[in-house]
Amino acid sequence: MKIAVFPGSFDPITLGHYDIVERAVPLFDKIIIAIGKNSQKKYMFSLEQRKEFIRKTFEKFPNVEVDDFEGLTIDYCKSRDVNFILRGLRNPADFEFEKSIAQTNRALTRENTIETIFLLTSSGKSYISSSIVREIISYGGNYEIMVPDAVRVENIDK
Repeated sequence: MKIAVFPGSFDPITLGHYDIVERAVPLFDKIIIAIGKNSQKKYMFSLEQRKEFIRKTFEKFPNVEVDDFEGLTIDYCKSRDVNFILRGLRNPADFEFEKSIAQTNRALTRENTIETIFLLTSSGKSYISSSIVREIISYGGNYEIMVPDAVRVENIDK
């Protein structure tokens, strides 16, 4: 069974994330959107809000599930018997950053059994990032053009 983990903070999930998962769905038997927990990071949305945003966004995709984890992504993958990490690339800087992480992950798995799969974000979505969306939300701007319908004003505690 081909299972991929799509790790991230998803604070909040964006149309860029959606684009990557939607295009990866036919490639894998299952995709686990895994929300990493970092006690050092301040999130705009609670873990439960983020999970709910993702559940609602992908409710029509039976092979997409949501989970959360602490620690190294590679250890989470091993615990779930996953052989693929899915990552989206928006620009050359993303590539350089993600390449380093992918190479580190391969070094951490002696058997080199976990491969990182990169998908380029579709044209028109490469400017979208969770940090930009959070900034727009904090100033009351029109963030809704950058997020799935599940991430809306009525779901946001200001």
